[in-house]
Amino acid sequence: MTHRRPAGRLLRSLSQFLALLALPLAASSQGAPIVLKVHHFLPATSSAQVRLIQPWCDKVARESTDRLKCQIYPSMQLGGTPPQLFEQARDGVADVIWTVPTYVAARFSKSEVFELPWMASSAKAGSQALWTYVQKNSQDEFKGVHPIFMHVHDGALFHFSSKQPRTLEDMKGLKIRAATRANARMLAALGATPVQMPLPGVPDALSKGVVDGAAVPWEGSPAIKLPEIARYHLDVPAGTPRISNTIFLFGMNQARYDSLPADLKQVIDANSGLAMSAWAGETGFDAVVEPFRKVARDRGNTMHVLGEAELQRWVKATDSVDDEWVKEVTAKGADGRRLLQEARDLVRQYARP
Repeated sequence: MTHRRPAGRLLRSLSQFLALLALPLAASSQGAPIVLKVHHFLPATSSAQVRLIQPWCDKVARESTDRLKCQIYPSMQLGGTPPQLFEQARDGVADVIWTVPTYVAARFSKSEVFELPWMASSAKAGSQALWTYVQKNSQDEFKGVHPIFMHVHDGALFHFSSKQPRTLEDMKGLKIRAATRANARMLAALGATPVQMPLPGVPDALSKGVVDGAAVPWEGSPAIKLPEIARYHLDVPAGTPRISNTIFLFGMNQARYDSLPADLKQVIDANSGLAMSAWAGETGFDAVVEPFRKVARDRGNTMHVLGEAELQRWVKATDSVDDEWVKEVTAKGADGRRLLQEARDLVRQYARP
């Protein structure tokens, strides 16, 4: 005898089965955390991770009720080299990166204006100026990556292991580490021999005599134990526009950002932009200058500050660096002279009390 299960019962069983299948999807859409892979080139103990990257991640997790979380990979743990970080974000190897985009020469030439000599005297003003300038003039250089915030550092000074230059003439022929192409041009204009490399390469290069000195901001010094290797530090007077600078990007893979639910995009947006760039400059860089300088001073290291007359000689010697940038950017179709003036005007605007 054949027994037939009533159609209604079959339908109920099928509905229950489909409901079970749908549970993981429902959980995912309603609250399973989205984990963002955050990649950068400095150690986990670096000021950048401790004062910028980790606090940003904690804030985003809190404001998303833990639906957005970060997994931070310091020291290039996902592989590659620092100059490849932008491509890693663009190509989805990492979801979020913190990097120096201009480690790749000539690709970010319009944004590079903030790396010219004597641009900004504080990271907070320079970072706000950089964000505003990029939003208006050079978003095309960051295609494929969604900028969250941008900043400059507290301004490079020179650190030497054995040399003790005090004048423009003393710089001639010294091999000095440069972070980027613009930094290298500045050093060449001062008569030095630039050796371009990312920050993690500096300790080994100084220790082995590959370079005599390095252009590094105070913020970067603890991460590479610079005060232990370099015993002489050459700087400009407090409040003076810095010798050189470097631009930084904290950015997200564009497709990853676009795929977020609307409410989680709002969390990212609320922790992006001009205010976050100002926070990064002030909290991550301006605030650490004195304590990090004190570390070097407490070790008995020698500090030398250029006098006003000597400083003006250095400023004049580097005039050609601006001209070279203007010529190159103009050749690519932009109005280089106008962009340079706009960048300087923005720095002055945000530096006002």
